[in-house]
Amino acid sequence: MTTETATTITRTIDARGSFCPGPLMELIRGIRESNIGDVLEVYSTDSGSRIDIPKWIEKAGHGLIAVETREGYDAIVVEKRR
Repeated sequence: MTTETATTITRTIDARGSFCPGPLMELIRGIRESNIGDVLEVYSTDSGSRIDIPKWIEKAGHGLIAVETREGYDAIVVEKRR
């Protein structure tokens, strides 16, 4: 049996139209301004974000909740853990 829990997004960072490393830099700024346990969602049209942001999240010790392809952009959901 699988149980889904709804994730409450604390902050949305709209980095659509920004090129590498813009979306990652905006996420880093958002993480610094957030509290532990906050969930941030980044919107990015830069294809490199699908790879770069999850790598940074792992290295920085935060949690990757989801990477979703939406209509014309990706939505990357991150939990601040430290």
